[in-house]
Amino acid sequence: MGRPQVFKDIGHLLTMRGALKKEGRRVDSRDLAIVKNASLVVEDGRVLWLGPSRSLPTTYKKVKSLSLHGRWVYPGFVDCHTHMIFAGDRSDEFELRNRGVAYQEIASRGGGILSTVKATRKATMGSLVQSAQMRVQEHLAQGVTTIEIKSGYGLDHKSEMKILKAARELKKARIVPTFLGAHAIPKEAKNAKDYLESLQRTLLEIKREGLAQRVDIFIEKGYFNSSEAKAYLSFARDLGFQIAIHADQLSESGGTQLALELRALSADHVICLGPMSKKKLAQSETTAVLLPSADFFLQCEYPDARKLIEHGARIALATDFNPGSSPTQNIQFVGLLARLKMKMSLPEVFSAFTVGGAYALGRQHECGALDKGYFADFFVSKRPWQQFFYNLSLDSVDETYVGGRRMHRSNASFN
Repeated sequence: MGRPQVFKDIGHLLTMRGALKKEGRRVDSRDLAIVKNASLVVEDGRVLWLGPSRSLPTTYKKVKSLSLHGRWVYPGFVDCHTHMIFAGDRSDEFELRNRGVAYQEIASRGGGILSTVKATRKATMGSLVQSAQMRVQEHLAQGVTTIEIKSGYGLDHKSEMKILKAARELKKARIVPTFLGAHAIPKEAKNAKDYLESLQRTLLEIKREGLAQRVDIFIEKGYFNSSEAKAYLSFARDLGFQIAIHADQLSESGGTQLALELRALSADHVICLGPMSKKKLAQSETTAVLLPSADFFLQCEYPDARKLIEHGARIALATDFNPGSSPTQNIQFVGLLARLKMKMSLPEVFSAFTVGGAYALGRQHECGALDKGYFADFFVSKRPWQQFFYNLSLDSVDETYVGGRRMHRSNASFN
């Protein structure tokens, strides 16, 4: 075991303990569970003790310490839905969509996901790792310490394995890889059914090599239907994979209903839901992952976050960072959209980017909050919580720590 380290002189320590106790449901400002004039003790990358500095046990008063100079400390953000490993560029599609061409029309012309697939298949694993590591660093600079990364821009066995192996090479942040081979139907596939059956062989190899513990699928018109998805996801679940679903983004296509039936960890997007589907999702253990930056760029409707929250749903927010429908890594922008367009309160946004994101990844017992036994993943800021997800020009994060080790320091920070 390593030696403990004390982070002292914390002006305010936002722990999210209240939101954690509520399992991320119906969160208010009290659930931020802020400790004033606090200390944090870390050993072997996890929180050993935290609380008011006046209550710091004597045994820790003489160990190595680091002053945080009265600043705020927050649990690291969890971005639970990204497509961070890809090659190529789709800025031309932004112009097309801005001129009124629908997402489905762009895809039918060979654009969209298949455009990125073409570039990603050509890329070397080394180049994919290099570009993705830069994106990881950008997330760390915003206080994100846990990042889910989906495959899905390979759509053949060799390329999908290449993407997952690239994810394994990424450093500094906690990476949660997800196999999204069922992102779209590649041109060379006979049909969706045959393609999904071929993915079962890929799943067996992923399982043997331990490249991912999660499987996702895009259920939507022109991609995969819920019947095809059920057989595929059931096979994955029987192998021990956790399940997530791109559900009901562009139409009510049965994705959320299937997520509930299979007890998926999350249903992501969930824009096109009827009243009964919203209630059922809210009453389940499946987390609703909302992706407002994708809705912004696609100029579509936003999920009915208020109704979901009022029904008791657990909400997560994520960037959906990808080169097409959500080409942004800006966490503050996503949170601001959640407040402006989905009328989420600021405590609800904090919970969605911490506790909610952790639940969506099945990691609620180790990240998304600061408590004894949790990973010592946190960021340090001069900004109080009321100034987050408000002014996009602010440099909000001074330092980011993963497992108690500093992985980012801004030029404006100080020690």
